[in-house]
Amino acid sequence: MMLRRPTPLSLVLLTLVLLCVPRLASAEIDWPQFRGPDGNGIVTGQSVPVSFGEKENVTWKTSLPGKAWSSPVVADDVIWTTTAIEVFPTDEEREKMLSEAGVEQKKFKQLAIAKSVELKLIALNFKTGSILSSTDLTTVEKPDPIHSLNSYASPTPVIDGSEIYCHFGNYGTFCVDRQTREIKWQRRLPIEHAVGPGSSPFIHGDLLILIQDGVQRQYVTALNKTTSETVWETQRPEMDAPSGDQKKSYCTPIAITDNSGREQLICMGSQWMVSYDPATGKEIWKVRHGTGFSVVPRPVYGDGVVYFSTGFGKPQLWAVKVDGSGDVTDTHVLWTVTKSIPAKPSPILHEGLVYVVDDNGVASCLDASTGDEVWKKRVGGNFSASPILVDQNIYFGSQDGNVTVIKAGREGEVVAENHLDGQIMASPAIVNDAMIWRTAESVYRIE
Repeated sequence: MMLRRPTPLSLVLLTLVLLCVPRLASAEIDWPQFRGPDGNGIVTGQSVPVSFGEKENVTWKTSLPGKAWSSPVVADDVIWTTTAIEVFPTDEEREKMLSEAGVEQKKFKQLAIAKSVELKLIALNFKTGSILSSTDLTTVEKPDPIHSLNSYASPTPVIDGSEIYCHFGNYGTFCVDRQTREIKWQRRLPIEHAVGPGSSPFIHGDLLILIQDGVQRQYVTALNKTTSETVWETQRPEMDAPSGDQKKSYCTPIAITDNSGREQLICMGSQWMVSYDPATGKEIWKVRHGTGFSVVPRPVYGDGVVYFSTGFGKPQLWAVKVDGSGDVTDTHVLWTVTKSIPAKPSPILHEGLVYVVDDNGVASCLDASTGDEVWKKRVGGNFSASPILVDQNIYFGSQDGNVTVIKAGREGEVVAENHLDGQIMASPAIVNDAMIWRTAESVYRIE
């Protein structure tokens, strides 16, 4: 068969067609989900400053309404983030509302509650920081109490193609068109959190994966991302916790392909780490990690091993091989570490080392193959946000607004200490050599 060379006219027409294709159609995504494109907090091929502050290396700063700990996601020069606009009760109303919710008086100090909450999706211009739109998703009358350290909008949204998916646990899941800002579908899967929502949604192929580990019921489900219909639903392994409070969890899943080619959906929960077949929800393997509960840190994976924190109680870091089947508790655990392990911030796995910062501000570096301590440093403060690694530097953001930068590697050199006004509870996004940090009050572009 003879191939014909394209004529100059055909080349011109082809160029014009390509130029007319909307950018959204390319599905080019910069920072689509919690902890970045690969969900592991590692950034390659970008360079950002190690020193910054309110008056240093800030391109813009934009105040946001409401309260939310969800992390920003970015696509096509638009930053997306959720927020919750609360109507606050008086002190007298608050105590009455907590009593009516069945809360014991001794727990009043650790809980917050609102008279109503407006849940919104906000879009900001990546270049200027200006607010492009604010989409009303739903209004919740008489929401449940939450922990004082949590928010009603803590799960991070996920971008997939022309849609963005926002999840608020018991208050609903929403698919929004990024161009029109219209809600394409919404669905509510009831769950009793006890202290508010936390698990972020996850896209795998045509499925939207949700971890629904509540007080009364614990399960993982997959929805058709186009129609919202349930594709599968799998109950968690049986637990022997004394109460539902020790059965709840708030983790975000990851997807891996093991060395034998098996696709796995890794879904951490209270007492058990479980791997599922993402197509069917069928359990592949599970490991009993003890009595840990309310798990927040997202697992990380590399070289046939998954690393995860066991959550509240007495946090531990576990390393487990992923090539097993059934209950692998006695056969596939490589090591565990019990000291200075986070209950909330996620770990980083990079070049044979695991980096963590515990909730009380102790950063550690561990050998990934053995769990042996390489270095440990007290950086100070309280931590909830997950660290991020950019250009061989690890950024640790504290609840006090301090950001400590430590050089990756076996030396643990502190290279900078920075400060932003307001709490840092969200993990940053890194796009086009710029950091997008969210504090309790504002969003920053730093470069």
